Amino acid sequence: MTLLAFAKHILFCLGLALVSALVVRAMIDARVMDLPDARKAHSVPIPKSGGVGIVTAFLLGISVLYGFADFARIAAPYFRGVILAAAAIAIVSFADDVRDFPFAVKLAAQVLAALAAIGSGLVVRSLNLPLIGPQPLGLLAIPATLAWLLFATNAMNFIDGMNGLAAGTSLVAALFLAAIGWTQNADFVYFAGLLLAAGIAGFLPFNFPRARIFMGDVGSQFCGFMLAVLGVVAARFDRVDLSFLIVPMLLNGVLYDVAFTLVRRVLAGENPARAHRGHLYQVAARSGMDPRFVAVLHWAFAALGGIVSFGFIAAPSALRPVLPLLLLMPQTIWTVVVVRAARRAQIGAW
Repeated sequence: MTLLAFAKHILFCLGLALVSALVVRAMIDARVMDLPDARKAHSVPIPKSGGVGIVTAFLLGISVLYGFADFARIAAPYFRGVILAAAAIAIVSFADDVRDFPFAVKLAAQVLAALAAIGSGLVVRSLNLPLIGPQPLGLLAIPATLAWLLFATNAMNFIDGMNGLAAGTSLVAALFLAAIGWTQNADFVYFAGLLLAAGIAGFLPFNFPRARIFMGDVGSQFCGFMLAVLGVVAARFDRVDLSFLIVPMLLNGVLYDVAFTLVRRVLAGENPARAHRGHLYQVAARSGMDPRFVAVLHWAFAALGGIVSFGFIAAPSALRPVLPLLLLMPQTIWTVVVVRAARRAQIGAW
């Protein structure tokens, strides 16, 4: 890729970021409000659904790429599957913002959106494991892909409870994914990552450090879902097969927080589907930590995941199994810090 081509891509994405910002501004005026309650950090009504700007920019960009670009292409059925799945999750998550569905209804809608991607053939049928090589998933391929899409989607949704945390983490992850795609000649992953980053960049100034609008489920679910879909594409469908572990490494902070919280609540005998304020990032803020620090720290977790991903790609096979595990070290330290802060603040169950 030439520098001139790269400059054109950046200019196109800057235009999409502007589109996103204009749509976000319109959503502020539309006043789809997020009302405060006991489990939310804000105390006054604030507009939500700012993620419509992210969705609009991404769908516009990916449609232009499909219709007019000669590069960054995957097979047409898979390309259409990405677009269809993106539109599906956007519709169901925006409906959730407006109607505030129960979790069971929300999950069913997410399943339908995930099946739109899977139905187009976007399925991880084998895992290319370090030192072992490709391992076919067989009958587990579709359930495993569905579980990954749903877990990543809901993880980003659950983590969206603090200004800039989910959006900033998604932005860093999308930028690193684009950079990895560029260096590895995975052109679709590169450009789709840029498109997602452009949409988020147009939204983030409205949400951090002070929130004039939240991105809502339409933003958080969309970002988590699309990063998960791009992880599937990277693993099998682009010109160059990247490891499926790339996107989980980029989202290590988000996935760890949700997994840790889920396990902790189950072991404590709590209903994991019930709304709560027990995520690590929430407990950190309740313990007195600056929410801006907590958000930026999670951006750093994503950036560290990106750096480790580059090392993973370049490392010899013998070292590759070790590198993803290194990401557990900062998460373990963070957990200890939060638990100690919670105990000092005398927060219950901690």
